[in-house]
Amino acid sequence: MVAMVLSSPLPTSSLQVTWQELPADFVLPDDPLENLQQPALAAALTDALGQAGRIPPEALLGTNFALVATVSGKTIVKAPDWFYIPRAYPVDPQVIRRSYTPYLQGEGVAVVMEFLSETEGGELSVRSTFPYGKLYFYEQILQVPVYVTFDPYVPSLEVRRLDQGRYQLETADANGRFWLPPLDLWLGVWPGTYQQLTGHWLRWWDGAGQLLPWSSEQAEQERQRAEQERQRAEQEHQRAEQERQRAEQEHQRAERLAAALRDRGIDPNSL
Repeated sequence: MVAMVLSSPLPTSSLQVTWQELPADFVLPDDPLENLQQPALAAALTDALGQAGRIPPEALLGTNFALVATVSGKTIVKAPDWFYIPRAYPVDPQVIRRSYTPYLQGEGVAVVMEFLSETEGGELSVRSTFPYGKLYFYEQILQVPVYVTFDPYVPSLEVRRLDQGRYQLETADANGRFWLPPLDLWLGVWPGTYQQLTGHWLRWWDGAGQLLPWSSEQAEQERQRAEQERQRAEQEHQRAEQERQRAEQEHQRAERLAAALRDRGIDPNSL
């Protein structure tokens, strides 16, 4: 099969970038995880978006997934820790998507996140020769509008926005959060526990400043609401029972009074 080749719709200086499918015989890297929190960080981001209904059916997002570009005839692949693509063309349900080529298989990548590893400068490498540093690849080749780097152990969150072909560091708001236009959400750091891992996590807030809950938090909120409803129902039952008991006591008192009147020869119904 002849691979379809598209010229880059975006300026890439002197780079000869084309958009081709990943060759079928291309061996994807199988690097070991840096730590257990990396996949959990990515899962938490996606979890909250899904719980809030903020993943459009045509969107593509994930973690450690091959993003592909061809530069001067060489296939370049980077697998970010998390990414968001607003619209990807659908594939046959029986086909397992193993890579994504922007502009060939859908829109460009809108957001990329990397969780800093122990390899110094890996996520911020500006190496401009093959196989290209990550920052250079996202900035100059894929031209991703928003590039996020996060070190959960410091913690340190940096957001870079593409401006005239170069990344510029964004300034956080008073809450330490950054506005991400592609998702129409705030991104910030939140200390706590997710999937039994305690540390610093990336969380989403909406435009009104409301935290987007994880599914586990939503389930807990639903459980608490159900428990509150159960308690309210129990309280109502207790109040009804108290009213029944008071009515029964009043009835018994009236019966005793009527009996006492009859004992004295007085018809209580005549009173």
